[in-house]
Amino acid sequence: MTNPVVDVGRTNGFSQSKGLSSSSIMSNKDINNNYNNNNNDSAVERAPETPDTLSSASPSTSNGVAITEAAVAAATAAGRVDQSVFHSNRIRPGVVVVSPDTDTSSKEATEDSRYASVASTVFRDEPAAASSAELKDVVVNGESRFEGGITGAVASSIERHLGSPTTAPFPVTAVELGMLSDERNRTALADLLAKGIQRETKISEANATHPHHHHHHGPGSMGARAGSDIEAPEAKQRMYSHVMSLVEKIREDERERRIPLQATDHGLHEDDHDPLVQEADKNADMAANVLTTVLLRSSPESGIDPRELEHRREVFGTNALTEKKLDSFLKLCWDALQDFVLIMLIVLGIISMVVEVTTHLGDCSTCWIEGSAILASVCIVVLVTASIDYAKQFAFIRLTKSLNETNTKAVIRDGQQVSVTDDDIVVGDILSVNSHNLASIPGDCILLGPVSGLKMDESTLTGESRLVAKKPGDVILSGTNAAQGSGQMVVIAVGINSMSGKIRARVYETDEAAGDELADDGENSPLFVKLEEIAKRIGIAGTVAATMAFAVSCLIGLVVNGDEIDSLVDYLITAITVLAVAVPEGLPLAVTLALAFSSNKMMSEENLVKHLDACETMGCATTICTDKTGTLTANKMTARSFFYGSQDLSVTDPREHLGTYIHNRGTSQHIIDLLCNTISINTMNETVLHYGEKDGKTVKSASGNPTEVALLYLVNDLGQDYARIRNTTRGRSNQGSLGEHLSEGKQFGFSSARKMMSWAVPDETTGGYRLYCKGAQEVIGQRCAYYLSSDTGEAIPMDDYGRDAFPNASLAYARRGMRCLALAYRNLPADFDFEAKSTEVKNSDGTPAFLAETEMTMIGLVAIEDPLRPEVPDAIEKCYQAGIDVRLVTGDNPNTAVSIAYQAGILRDFHFRQGTTERVAVNLRDNVLMEGKTFRGLVYNVKESGEREFDQAAFDRIWPYLRVLARSSPDDKLTLAHGLNQSNLFADKALCRKLLLEENITVFPDRQVVAMTGDGTNDAPALKRADIGFAMGVAGTQIAKDAADIILLDDNFASIVTAAKWGRNVYASIQKFLQFQLTVNIAAVVTALVGAFFYQTSPLAAIQLLWVNLLMDSLASLALASEPPTEELLQKPPVNRTDSMITKHMWANMLGQASYQITVVMTLLFAGPDLLGVEPGHRVEDRDENSVHYTIIFNAFVWMQLFNEVNCRKLKGEFNVFKGIFRNPLFCGILLVTAGLQALIVEFGSLAFSVSEDGLDAEQWLLCLILGAGSLVIQQMINVIYRLAQTFNVRRHSRRLAKDRAQATRQIH
Repeated sequence: MTNPVVDVGRTNGFSQSKGLSSSSIMSNKDINNNYNNNNNDSAVERAPETPDTLSSASPSTSNGVAITEAAVAAATAAGRVDQSVFHSNRIRPGVVVVSPDTDTSSKEATEDSRYASVASTVFRDEPAAASSAELKDVVVNGESRFEGGITGAVASSIERHLGSPTTAPFPVTAVELGMLSDERNRTALADLLAKGIQRETKISEANATHPHHHHHHGPGSMGARAGSDIEAPEAKQRMYSHVMSLVEKIREDERERRIPLQATDHGLHEDDHDPLVQEADKNADMAANVLTTVLLRSSPESGIDPRELEHRREVFGTNALTEKKLDSFLKLCWDALQDFVLIMLIVLGIISMVVEVTTHLGDCSTCWIEGSAILASVCIVVLVTASIDYAKQFAFIRLTKSLNETNTKAVIRDGQQVSVTDDDIVVGDILSVNSHNLASIPGDCILLGPVSGLKMDESTLTGESRLVAKKPGDVILSGTNAAQGSGQMVVIAVGINSMSGKIRARVYETDEAAGDELADDGENSPLFVKLEEIAKRIGIAGTVAATMAFAVSCLIGLVVNGDEIDSLVDYLITAITVLAVAVPEGLPLAVTLALAFSSNKMMSEENLVKHLDACETMGCATTICTDKTGTLTANKMTARSFFYGSQDLSVTDPREHLGTYIHNRGTSQHIIDLLCNTISINTMNETVLHYGEKDGKTVKSASGNPTEVALLYLVNDLGQDYARIRNTTRGRSNQGSLGEHLSEGKQFGFSSARKMMSWAVPDETTGGYRLYCKGAQEVIGQRCAYYLSSDTGEAIPMDDYGRDAFPNASLAYARRGMRCLALAYRNLPADFDFEAKSTEVKNSDGTPAFLAETEMTMIGLVAIEDPLRPEVPDAIEKCYQAGIDVRLVTGDNPNTAVSIAYQAGILRDFHFRQGTTERVAVNLRDNVLMEGKTFRGLVYNVKESGEREFDQAAFDRIWPYLRVLARSSPDDKLTLAHGLNQSNLFADKALCRKLLLEENITVFPDRQVVAMTGDGTNDAPALKRADIGFAMGVAGTQIAKDAADIILLDDNFASIVTAAKWGRNVYASIQKFLQFQLTVNIAAVVTALVGAFFYQTSPLAAIQLLWVNLLMDSLASLALASEPPTEELLQKPPVNRTDSMITKHMWANMLGQASYQITVVMTLLFAGPDLLGVEPGHRVEDRDENSVHYTIIFNAFVWMQLFNEVNCRKLKGEFNVFKGIFRNPLFCGILLVTAGLQALIVEFGSLAFSVSEDGLDAEQWLLCLILGAGSLVIQQMINVIYRLAQTFNVRRHSRRLAKDRAQATRQIH
């Protein structure tokens, strides 16, 4: 008797001996249909016998039967098979049953044979075969999490031969899977399968020679184990042979180019209907399943064993982003202390305290105050700086954690669909995605079949805005989004091995990137480079002045006046005072306050500043390299052109809608109605617009096919309601009573073979039907016999003009990077046969076309594109006015890139060849546009070892011309940022002059300061490498935001202009403060030196100078930093990296004001007692009393600073120094507070500030105020003198040039 034994597995998983092609295998559906059509009395029926069908456990048996649930029940009822086997192995309708010749002499032998046959066959989703005894153990003893089945058998086999499934080695490595992500082609998939199977073969052979590794499972299993040693290797070797055959077939497919490189957004490639291509697709689908089940030990239906999670993380890595270790508050304080000025202040404060405390005679109740105050100022600066950085760290961490918690995906584990966070995804997980939530892919994956129209948005990685259709076997990259359809995929690479992980490593793992020649060299921002240089010079000058004061005091005091040796201490204190005056104590705080204030203000203008120095750096930017998708454009497909008859209605202004433009050009209402009806009726229900709740007319968002969304927006802009048209059209509406007549309509769906779709609805006016059609112009254009006249709006026969006009318009749109759709209609009689086929017109695959879709009337062409943001052209123009070059770097095609660049203003007319009028890619001058592949080939040299080496000289020959880089790879932006930053082309003055005269190209006369914008994961390394990186806050990926210095919260390129304006304002604010601070320092140092020379003591007490230098200057820094930016800041070129922060005009202002202040102080010091009738201050000080004389000097000195603070609001010699002062209430408030504090100090601060106990009388106060206000008059005099000097220099230079020309042209006799 022959017992039917179940051969478990899905029928489409069987293979042929020649390879794993499934062409001869019946699908489950086919088998079910087969049984449904057969006699119910015959529960079991044989499938077609072919010599290629896999055999069962018995080598002599090749007969397979397909079964249904009824067959299972019948076989069980007949006692020929144990039903528990079917249930435990989860048998479903459509599996195949084999009938081996089985010895049934004993029950155990029968059971062993049954289990052997179950375990012996290789299935699409079951990676290997197990022995009969092993499967019996699995089924009977219930050891598997899958309650038996081949998956359970595989787990049992692994456990016996390799150990626990939670620790068994995998035949592929994380690096090899990562390489598959890099290559992304079917040849790489085949190579990986071959490598894995070779490893698996070696493992099997090794296990076969070590039987002692097998576990003992109790009585009755000895015979089964013996059988296992024979059966399992045969089954595995058979599987390995088939997989290798599959590998060869895939390689052959690739060599014969049967595989389309990429599907388009209009549908699959037309060759997809080629039988050879279909077979290649099936092979790729099979390969994906083999990779999943054999190499990754997963199952498309059951997923992975949750017990293996940790083991998989150890082998393939984790997907969790290694958390950046937060800098501790102490570390941030230490970083802040590295400032040169702060170090000088610390040394000065410590020396001052030690000297005062150790040498002070008598009571030392206040002698420590001065040194302590200096150290306190350092603490304030350090704490403020560290606190700001520390708070920003936590704010960013909170944002990241919030994002991570919401990033969850649906995966299959242990047969159940569960939701896990992206961080918990592991290699082997079966991921289910769909377009409803625009699911972002958390790791690199291989797509499994079947697929429901899955299309991916890869713009975050490639910059290409077109959707990419995917097939089973294709690689789905991490960081991309499912935009249409749904699908199931297996994760092959996570974390550092995935595409986004590799980019992430370049952002975070700075140690690993240390050897990268394109890595950041750690250079400080231009501002801090200049400030460090100024601080060092001031430090040197202060040290020289202090040394001079000490030496002169010793010489005059000890040698000339014969003072006691104890006076050396007083001389040292005076020298320290001079040094304290020379060092700008308020400068570090001024810089910190200016940057912090500006960053907070920028936040309110949609710029989140992550690093404070990024504020100022942007002000120095000379070049912006920008992405296109989502940065310059709105990342939303929009209709921009409409061609009908002889009218080409194209919108060039991004602020104008095509619908409005069509109305304004007088288009007839008949044509508008036809256009709206065609779009509204002939679009899918899944494509919808979402309106606001208030008026119900404003579109808030949209969902569905991006192309159809663009068309529905056009209907809305034309003033019509697509939903009303749909819902009131009989045969199209599924609403209310009209829904009963939905069947009266006829839909001709879209397919890649047809490249069009149509919808016919009853026409109540004619009693027949009207068919509305849309699709590719080259298809619909050939099926139109009429077209609408632009003059009358009536249909006229298709003539020679029409046959040329529509293809030419479509070609022109394509050259501008636009996608073109044709719209047409046809009136049909009531008795028309919609199933009738044309005998003349064919579809693109050669099949007959529907007769209804011929003899149509062309309405027109609609061209769509991802449009420019309305604010961008003005922002680009402001960039050029500010001397900032803008370059477009995108993964999009050259035509689209050039179109957007020209609309934005990045490309100008002079960039195109003379004599051309069409602004398209082919008309550009040399090197203005370059594709990524060409760019890389020119700027990299390949060594003999195969390594690439960046060629700066070759780069310098390209970049002055380059304005658009299309089809760029993720590394091209990084190369561009590095090359621009390192270029010294500006040093070649002759070449720069030639470029300006011949090419109208201006090369900035210093090293480039590069700003980079981007929103995708691919932009992150370049954002990090650039001097200033901008990431998009809404559309930007987390990695891009982490790498950036500034985040544009509104994703608006125009916000970059705001950042540039504020950056330049920061630079100007620090210049203003430097002008103010250094004026104080010059006057105070000279005053202290003169006092030291004549009296061996300063007329200004140390504590008074501390008030001037620290507290008052700190308030002044905040006041000047709060000055709002003006548009004039963007009317001049960026500041050179090497230019000093102190300009010639600033020197004139400082020296002029300092001279005035020194003159006033010296007059008061030497002639004051006689002029004012007060006792000389040095005599009063000798009695340890505070003098009125020195109090007047101190008060006048402070008021001169206060009035000069108003002067310092202007840097360029403006006469009206009060202009705009009331627009800055903070400045006015600080000025009043400082003046009030000064009055309180003079009148009531005798003990703490060494002023007269009785203060000053009214006359003395009036004198001080008049002397202070004199600074305003002096500033006007400085402005006049400086302008006269400039005029004189210009005239002298002109006369010199004229003289030189005369000498050069003089006739020689």
